Amino acid sequence: MLAKLGVGDGGYLLVTVNRPENTDDLARLCVIVEAVTALAERMPVVWPVHPRARGLLADLGLRVGGGLGRLRLCEPLGYLDMLALERRARCILTDSGGVQKEAFFAGVPCVTVRDQTEWSELVRGGWNAVVPPIAAAAVVAAVERARPGTPGMMPYGDG
Repeated sequence: MLAKLGVGDGGYLLVTVNRPENTDDLARLCVIVEAVTALAERMPVVWPVHPRARGLLADLGLRVGGGLGRLRLCEPLGYLDMLALERRARCILTDSGGVQKEAFFAGVPCVTVRDQTEWSELVRGGWNAVVPPIAAAAVVAAVERARPGTPGMMPYGDG
């Protein structure tokens, strides 16, 4: 999957945006796009585009199979391909509750573009930062600061 998308292990940002609060609100989606395009100047970005966001992104000149510079927009991925990309990302930018938790299990820092998260224990442990998509600079700064959280943190037990 990495070779197909032209990215290296640990050297890219993975983006997922699927919640109506972001995909159906042009102002919020524009902030996310501005942040992602700025980040794509610094590192490769892989963005599997959710059908809900496809139309608005196309209106902004971004189409699946295209992108700008190091921004790669692709079709939605199957679960195993998505897990493989999550595991090898430098950071994940998402609004998905499930992806936040998967990022933790993969040991990858996460930035959540929402007003809040249901996984507050991951924020307390430093694995996740919540940044409402109202200012692109704040989203960019959160991704640039993202580092793995507390080593050995086991909020869900020991398996």
